[in-house]
Amino acid sequence: MRKLSVRDIVIAGVLGAVAILLGVTRLGYIPVPTAAGNATIMHIPAIIGGIMQGPVVGLIVGAIFGISSFLNATVPLFKDPLVAILPRLFIGVAAWLVYAGLRRKSEYLAVAVAAFIGTLTNTVLVLIMAVLRNYLTPGVAWTVGITNGIPEAIVGTIVTLAVVLAWKQIGRKSNKSKISKDVDI
Repeated sequence: MRKLSVRDIVIAGVLGAVAILLGVTRLGYIPVPTAAGNATIMHIPAIIGGIMQGPVVGLIVGAIFGISSFLNATVPLFKDPLVAILPRLFIGVAAWLVYAGLRRKSEYLAVAVAAFIGTLTNTVLVLIMAVLRNYLTPGVAWTVGITNGIPEAIVGTIVTLAVVLAWKQIGRKSNKSKISKDVDI
């Protein structure tokens, strides 16, 4: 495992700040009339961190998301750190694993599938912990997974694709981004 570079720390800090901003302003929580109470887009910075900088940065940003979720909890389910924090550690890691496995085939496909799987990682692991901790029944968890998880995965994929492709400037014939270290301008 490599050490964290200054770049890793800066990107983790910026994406962590975005996650905190989404949590504090409540812009990252979309109220929905389901058992979950809120749909979220707060997982997107963790996915972007995993894709752009690897699993450690994804894990750090996921931890910031989880802690923010815990501190801003409005329902008992997310006042439990095993539900609010632990599952969020794996969002960026899962996204990175998928991205790393697919990027040689197609950058677009790798980013899209990594975003979709990263979002589902959040949803599935939170719901599994909620069931294991007796906050939800398996039936309610399935309902929440379908009503919240699928729309969140679609939105997460679209937003992540837009941000990562713009950041990497994928599809441009020249002048790759200096931030992504692809090619110097």
